[in-house]
Amino acid sequence: MEMVPSEENQLVPKEGMFWSCRQSIFDEMKKRFSQIENASEEPRVLCIVQDTTNAKTVNERLTLNLPASTTLSKLFEDVAHKASYVNGTFDLAWGKTGDMGSLDPSSEMSLTESGFEPGKRNFLQLTDKDGEQPRIASDESGTAGSSGLDDSSQERFIGPLPRDCTVGCSSDYSSPSYSYSSILNKSDTGYVGLVNQAMTCYLNSLLQTLFMTPEFRNALYNWEFEESEEDPVTSIPYQLQRLFLLLQTSKKRAIETTDVTRSFGWDSSEAWQQHDVQELCRVMFDALEQKWKQTEQADLINQLYQGKLKDYVRCLECGYESWRIDTYLDIPLVIRPFGASQAYGSVEEALQAFVQPETLDGANQYFCERCKKKCDARKGLRFLHFPYLLTLQLKRFDFDYTTMHRIKLNDRMSFPEELDMGPFIDVEDEKSPQTESCTDSGAENEGSCHSDQMSNDFSADDGVDEGICLDSASSTERVLKPKSSLTFELFSVMVHSGSAAGGHYYACIKSFSDGQWYSFNDQHVSKITQEDIRKTYGGSSGSRGYYSSAFASSTNAYMLIYRLKDPSRNAKYLDCDDFPEHIKHLVQREKESEEQEKRQREIERNTCKIKLFCMHPVKMMAMMENKLEVHKDKTLREATEMAYKLMELDGVVPLDCCRLVKYDEFHEYLERSYEGEDDTPMGLLLGGVKSSYMFDLLLETRRAEQVFQPYKPGEVMVKVHVVDLKTDTIAPPVSIRAYLNQSITEFKQLIAQATELSAETMRVVLERCYNDLRLLYVPNKTLKAEGFFRSNKVFVESSESPDHQVTFTDSLLWKLLDRHGNTIRLFVSLPVQSPGTNRTICQKVGGDTEECSEGSKGNRNSVEAILEESTEKLKNLSLQQQQGSSTSDSQKSSDTSDFEHIESPSPSQEPDSSSVSAVVAVDNRELENRIRVASGGSDGGAYSDPETQFPGEERSDSEVNNDRSTSSVDSDILSSSHSSDTLCNADSGPIQLANGLDSHSITSSRRSKANEGKKETWDTAEEDSGTDSEYDENGKSKAESYYLYFRAEPYAQEDGSGEGGQKCVLVHVDKRITLSAFKQNLEPFVGVTSTQFKVFRVYANNQEFESVRLNETLSSFSDDNKITIRLGRALKKGEYRVKVYQLLVNDAEPCKFLIDTVFAKGMTVKQSKEELMPQLKDQCKLDLNIDKFRLRKKTWKNPGTVFLDYHVYEEDINISSNWEVFLEVLDGPEKMKSMSQLAVLTRRWTPAQMKLEPFQEVVLESSSVEELKEKLSEISGIPLENLEFAKGRGTFPCDISVLEIHQDLDWNPKVSTLNVWPLYICDDGAVVFYRDSTEEPMEQSEDERNELMKKESSRLLKTGHRVSYSPRKEKALKIYLDGGPVKDPGQD
Repeated sequence: MEMVPSEENQLVPKEGMFWSCRQSIFDEMKKRFSQIENASEEPRVLCIVQDTTNAKTVNERLTLNLPASTTLSKLFEDVAHKASYVNGTFDLAWGKTGDMGSLDPSSEMSLTESGFEPGKRNFLQLTDKDGEQPRIASDESGTAGSSGLDDSSQERFIGPLPRDCTVGCSSDYSSPSYSYSSILNKSDTGYVGLVNQAMTCYLNSLLQTLFMTPEFRNALYNWEFEESEEDPVTSIPYQLQRLFLLLQTSKKRAIETTDVTRSFGWDSSEAWQQHDVQELCRVMFDALEQKWKQTEQADLINQLYQGKLKDYVRCLECGYESWRIDTYLDIPLVIRPFGASQAYGSVEEALQAFVQPETLDGANQYFCERCKKKCDARKGLRFLHFPYLLTLQLKRFDFDYTTMHRIKLNDRMSFPEELDMGPFIDVEDEKSPQTESCTDSGAENEGSCHSDQMSNDFSADDGVDEGICLDSASSTERVLKPKSSLTFELFSVMVHSGSAAGGHYYACIKSFSDGQWYSFNDQHVSKITQEDIRKTYGGSSGSRGYYSSAFASSTNAYMLIYRLKDPSRNAKYLDCDDFPEHIKHLVQREKESEEQEKRQREIERNTCKIKLFCMHPVKMMAMMENKLEVHKDKTLREATEMAYKLMELDGVVPLDCCRLVKYDEFHEYLERSYEGEDDTPMGLLLGGVKSSYMFDLLLETRRAEQVFQPYKPGEVMVKVHVVDLKTDTIAPPVSIRAYLNQSITEFKQLIAQATELSAETMRVVLERCYNDLRLLYVPNKTLKAEGFFRSNKVFVESSESPDHQVTFTDSLLWKLLDRHGNTIRLFVSLPVQSPGTNRTICQKVGGDTEECSEGSKGNRNSVEAILEESTEKLKNLSLQQQQGSSTSDSQKSSDTSDFEHIESPSPSQEPDSSSVSAVVAVDNRELENRIRVASGGSDGGAYSDPETQFPGEERSDSEVNNDRSTSSVDSDILSSSHSSDTLCNADSGPIQLANGLDSHSITSSRRSKANEGKKETWDTAEEDSGTDSEYDENGKSKAESYYLYFRAEPYAQEDGSGEGGQKCVLVHVDKRITLSAFKQNLEPFVGVTSTQFKVFRVYANNQEFESVRLNETLSSFSDDNKITIRLGRALKKGEYRVKVYQLLVNDAEPCKFLIDTVFAKGMTVKQSKEELMPQLKDQCKLDLNIDKFRLRKKTWKNPGTVFLDYHVYEEDINISSNWEVFLEVLDGPEKMKSMSQLAVLTRRWTPAQMKLEPFQEVVLESSSVEELKEKLSEISGIPLENLEFAKGRGTFPCDISVLEIHQDLDWNPKVSTLNVWPLYICDDGAVVFYRDSTEEPMEQSEDERNELMKKESSRLLKTGHRVSYSPRKEKALKIYLDGGPVKDPGQD
């Protein structure tokens, strides 16, 4: 047998080794299968990781589905493997909110112990560690770096990167050919980015360019800030100095620019304004010059950036030349000449065009001072001196006079890396022998061009002589410097990506240290190549995809900055060791500040932030809320001390009488207490540092003699209210804790211990949701089966009353709870002065009435007397009912108990809960009858006829406001709902009434019982009716068929607004009562019948809306809603309140509110006009003849169908509540006689005068286009064959700019009838423009056109109509040297 060596170097049979290997493989497989099987049974945790360290991956997600037992350290390993990062070079933090807490990469805690939730999505964010990006793990298969590829062979990024939270700077312009592969972190590029505040990309581009300019940066470092002379916050040079230092020394990936913009005097709104980078450069340089006055840097901007040129005009006959010397900071180069279709191809070509002179001849001849006549002349510019830093602005933004829109020119314009400016110095016309023979024109910077004067202007002493050198010994010869001295090298390209309406700036900058080009795109800095620079030339390369013309080619160079190649002047960047002393001190301060910020950030990452609640024992027993921020290593005892101070309990409750418990604020549920865990860290108790918690903390307090009750997980909390049927009261809640698996019998025993009631006779009612009452009568049923949850509310009653034998829904207990759940409290403001009467009614306490003589003297009117006596009667009745109440009940505050004074039958009476209510109802009707008697009976008194209109009818705020056209009908959808769990607190007096909720949530069995004998609200409300009748078909009041609880008492408003005659009533009412019944119950307090006053609901913003649907209930009302009563005839069935507006077709504001009135079903238009006439005369001073005005439909601001006099409302004309109509005054008799006619509003457009004529109405007998054109030809005199028309657009009066109407409207549509596309003129009121096709538009100069454009824009903006060309309003770019703008207090 063949022998082979084994692992122990022993010879074993070869066959035996085979079986040994096979067995070991099987054992390993068995072990793996066992692990897989166990893992399948273990809960899984889904982790979704967002990598926020890289622009490429910020929108991507890494998903890991791990076993719940996985440790945090293993999680970091898995994330590092999946993200291809080196473990330990990144952090993981909780995501989803801004309060991120970091995870511990070395922790051996499991995911569940660390706060991860199995079965749910757990969001994490992968962030930089210590401000540095994570290192990428090397790939064995090779990367760009390991495969031997150089940087130039990799795809580079150029163009805007998508940025989070950046509005207005588009991310849609990046080309598909661009790559993110070259985005490197700071350690690779050595440069720091700038954070975009919102739309500050233009600022970031300029700041990075200035930072990368050695001469500017070094000069800024040499300037020393004197804190005694200026506030550092408002010092622009100091803040720039700090920013540059951070850009050079910070370890962060990107830094903020807020300190710099604050020194500009900008507020946060400036960050949302887009500006031009060239404009910013000018403004910033001006500000720096102002700040650097009287310093060594006073002339820095001029030394670096300022050049000089000569603006000249030379006579071609005598050679006389007039000139002026100007300075410039940048050279604007035209991309495409005005009127040309071809753009300049290069910067050199544009520069040549810049200095190319133009000939002034013909009408443009120049008046020569020497020839004393107009002569042909040559006008142009000559460069006299180029700055050390040459700035070229490519004028890509232009105005298209064809479309009248601002546009961006994306044409290709190349620019060299080295630019020779020698050919552009002092270009003259060699043909003229007398180019220098001239005299001084008298201007400050003007004069002759003799070389001696030129040499004085530009001597070698001014230190900026590289542009041009003139020999003072010669008067005719100019000698240029060597060509090398005028060679400039490109080092910054500021790129704009987007359109004229908006876009994004970034900068491509070459470092003078290594010659490498970088893309500075806000916070992202990456290496780029010369090829990437060439991509910014503009134009379309033909390989940029479907949207190449719209997006790819819109990324192009906007500003170029060159530096003169002069070894004697070219500076290098200062190293940290070469910094001046004041800069070294500043660097040290910034490092300390950055370290402090880092430490603070670390503390924030380890701080637990959780909601904290406390029922304050002094401050009105209110539940106070705050936010507890505690370090995760702080113990529970320390956290309790912090919460104790946070809730200001020092001196109120001893610290040892407080504890923190786990709390669910939404369900008002105490989840658990922490006995014996005072030294446990909060991070462990709360499940780690999280961005948000699914629970809260409650700081619980106790009295000194009390002992804290332990709360165990799994318990449910129950608020127990004890009901006393004898006194009709419900006690404040007593909190107990139970288990869901307890039976009803055990639960009753638990309640009996807490309330000392008998468990044998106890009835327990559970309120599962609002007013859903459930009697718990099955002894062995568990609480879970009955529907108990975390927090519950039950009502208990224990007595020997025969009410136990009655069906629950017929019992007194059910009726009391039902009333308790549906009663709301309303504040009703009565009219300031109720109508007076000539008789006074007196009422005795016992209920008997006596009439005082008509001449009895008194200071009160009848309504006040009735209000007072009804209130007194209610008080006496309440006192009688309280005789059987306990002493404790009598001490309860009326402000905290709505059931304290509720009328209840005596024990001897039959158990009929409606008996007392019926007494009150009878009393109310009795008072109503006596009011009618007091009003003077039927002898023509003010209120003898319920339909009589009040002479002094009050108007609501919405009626008085002429401009408001909102509905006067009550908007019932604005109801608020509150949980009935918050009815009362433990230590308060008798409970308040429950907040009113939607009665539709009552169970169907209870609803049918409560509304027996009465239809549902939605069944009785009349469709499309302005109001409902208060009486049924037999004339009997609907309120008498079924009475619901109503009680009112006088109320004094806390703010004192009720003084001075204003009376208020506090009403407790069942919200299932109809508005009709509610009004009838208010009659004794208002002093008039319900048909003679109106009910207005007051909303939070003090807006009032009339409630008119009498059959609807008060279900939309809730506790403490306010109601205002106003005198005036209420609407009857079939009546509608109508708003009338005057139509003024030729006024600037064609819609003017007139009056509110009432139209009735069955009324003709002529009858409504007759009723309108006296109202218009009295209220609007309009004295109209009935045949000289018409009514017509109003839809928003558009006039519609003309109503003819014989039309009947609801038959011929549909009418509804909140109806609006136009009243139009006619110049002559009504032309509309039939509904088959069509009234069109026409307006003539006269192009020769650029003018729109006033509106004229044309009445057509049919919808024929031919008839319309004939009518228009008849009124205008335009020949029929030359007449063209077009339909107006938008809402009336269809305003349009006179600059656009001639070409924008669809003139002369090819249709034969008006009621087809594209006209669709089917109703009265359509607007039609017409013109003479032979009339040409008026010729205008550019100035005249601009002036007309301004007038039209102003006119259309005033009328509120669309202006087709309306450039975005930009705030002027300003830098404030005094710290900020002076705000006008009267300015918006």
